[in-house]
Amino acid sequence: MTNASTRVLGTAGRFIRQVPPTPLVPVRVDDDCGEIWCKLEFMNPSGSTKDRIARHILEKAWRRGEVKAGDTVVEASSGSTSIALALACAQMGLKFVAYIPDTATAERGLMMRAYGAEVVRVSGGMAEVMRVAAETAAERGWFAARQFANPDNAEAHRLATGPEILAQMEGGCVDVVVSGVGTGGTLRGLWEAFEEAGCEARAVAAIPCGGRIYGDNVECCSLAFSKEVPGVVEGLSELYADWSGRMGSRLEEWRVAEEDCLAWTRWLWKRGFPVGPSSGLNLAAAIDAKRRYGADAQVVTVFPDRMERYFSHRVFEDMRD
Repeated sequence: MTNASTRVLGTAGRFIRQVPPTPLVPVRVDDDCGEIWCKLEFMNPSGSTKDRIARHILEKAWRRGEVKAGDTVVEASSGSTSIALALACAQMGLKFVAYIPDTATAERGLMMRAYGAEVVRVSGGMAEVMRVAAETAAERGWFAARQFANPDNAEAHRLATGPEILAQMEGGCVDVVVSGVGTGGTLRGLWEAFEEAGCEARAVAAIPCGGRIYGDNVECCSLAFSKEVPGVVEGLSELYADWSGRMGSRLEEWRVAEEDCLAWTRWLWKRGFPVGPSSGLNLAAAIDAKRRYGADAQVVTVFPDRMERYFSHRVFEDMRD
């Protein structure tokens, strides 16, 4: 059964196609704020929006002849991208090695191993993780997914996630798109999709402040250009740096207190959304966007991942025995 599955999934042009569209739902915080359109990306197969880029990056690499069945893929990731790549590699008959910070939650490593990945923890922060992964890939001839620099990252959202949102929402146009930024691929790709569709959308990068809750989780800490919230330090993400430098006033960077991120995450739990703290961050910034641009503004944000990878995280500390 395993060999037959690998033959079917690992044949060029016969992959499982991109995951089905995730729901887009209106979330109303209060009557004055109005509805915020929230893309439920935690409903992707591995539990995060990173499924989008994992499939897209690997399928394009396969078509270009850069990977084939049995090859090894490597990535530097604090968790969600590595989990998504581990799942995609299992489906496509590829091997996967994840380099992650030694501060990443244990749940994440377990999820990767469950899909057959090898997990290597690296101390010294995300920049060091990226360096070790890149050097090892070059030495051993492995395919490096390079989420922080690979244009296929943003392209996945420009070609799939963004058009899904436009097809799902009332009016079919977006005024403001809000997202935390790890690699920058989600915010950049969504904004580019909306621009191509003729929407004069503004982009808001949500930045958590305070430094205690995110640790070295680069995919949630979002543009934390300080030692207080280690993560995406200035210049680490080529995707974001290149795009933000060309955006001018169409891109804004708003700061959100980390306690507000936690509070809104727990607010979402009580309303049936099993999300991680990056969703609380995004919702908090989206609420600010609604209040700034008016209740009639079409504001879109993303709930990036599921709660189970955060059980040992501070966001759950009041609930643990």
